[in-house]
Amino acid sequence: MKSIILLKELEKYKVFNNKVVRDIIKKDHNYTRLLIYRLKKSNLIIEIEKNKYTVHEDPLIIADSMVWPSYLSCWTALRFHNLTEQLPNTIFVITTRSRKNNKIVFNNNKIIFIKVKQKYFFGYNKENYRGYDTFIADPEKAIIDSALFKKISLSELYTIIKNNLNSINAALFIDYLLRIKNKTLIKRFGILFDKLRLDFYDKLKSFINNKYIILDYALPKNKNKNMKWKVIENVRY
Repeated sequence: MKSIILLKELEKYKVFNNKVVRDIIKKDHNYTRLLIYRLKKSNLIIEIEKNKYTVHEDPLIIADSMVWPSYLSCWTALRFHNLTEQLPNTIFVITTRSRKNNKIVFNNNKIIFIKVKQKYFFGYNKENYRGYDTFIADPEKAIIDSALFKKISLSELYTIIKNNLNSINAALFIDYLLRIKNKTLIKRFGILFDKLRLDFYDKLKSFINNKYIILDYALPKNKNKNMKWKVIENVRY
């Protein structure tokens, strides 16, 4: 099979391995390995890691295909949904699977894999990105993941929520918080929604204990205590 025809077939795959190539060309293992070596040497395919290749240069195309199941979240999803103007060069992939390497570099972009418990693995959809099915967190879950795994400061998340209230389903957001049942997370977002005049206290109050937590884990602690939410407000709203 001519290389140009093979490459056209490989374009259909976000990521492929030796077996995919072997099945396409219908040759033995040794011939397939030699062909892949030549394609790599000619810069016609890119080796992402051992036995994982692509013909694509966009890291967003390949990121969620490096491990299964997975979805893109945090800054990556927020940018996809146009909730931020930042152009992050780190792609965050949420997965329930362990990987030998939790970070790879592809085309000058870092791809970070965050292993989570099954109970946190929800709130994503299949989206079309450049003609390929890509699993991406919805806006509400992308914000929650960013706080849960401390990838974005609470101050930045507050600004994102404030600037995009029309694009965020607050009721769904609260449902997600109740599903996760993380008291710290509930207090932090409860007070943030309060500041935006969205009162969910009655729904969340059963999760509020007497232990004070700092609102923004990325900023120094101060003495501004919010007695309602049991939060130390170290954020400028």
